[in-house]
Amino acid sequence: MNENPAPSATRDELQARIQSSFERSGLLRHLGAHLGEVAPGRVHIHLPYGAELTQHLGFFHAGATTSIADTAGGFAALTMVPPGHTVLSVEFKINLMAPAQGESLEAVGRVIRAGRTLLVAQVDVYAVELGEKTPVALMQQTLMSISEK
Repeated sequence: MNENPAPSATRDELQARIQSSFERSGLLRHLGAHLGEVAPGRVHIHLPYGAELTQHLGFFHAGATTSIADTAGGFAALTMVPPGHTVLSVEFKINLMAPAQGESLEAVGRVIRAGRTLLVAQVDVYAVELGEKTPVALMQQTLMSISEK
């Protein structure tokens, strides 16, 4: 159960807030990731396949997979904190369950608990190939809400 309900922002306001933060991330731009669905407590991040994102066997590198998982959970948490606050990851655990191969990866972050200071998110990462999604990673993440000032 959440201690703090999602801020009373409209879906468009949430989308704009997350998009603005997303666009300031040099790593996401470098990876070629893009923002998908944004809703209170839930964010999707997409990462198209590129040879520069692979490891020695041609699968998506665990670093790329982890980066979009951390981002999806972080932005899901950001939808739950008030304006003037942001979030930082303080801990996460990721299980890499299968080789990440396909046309793209999709990370779906969702807030499990939103407290005043700490938030907990879960992120499911899927490999997408011909419209089929295969689970490849699962992350549990703790984030801290901090003032942007």
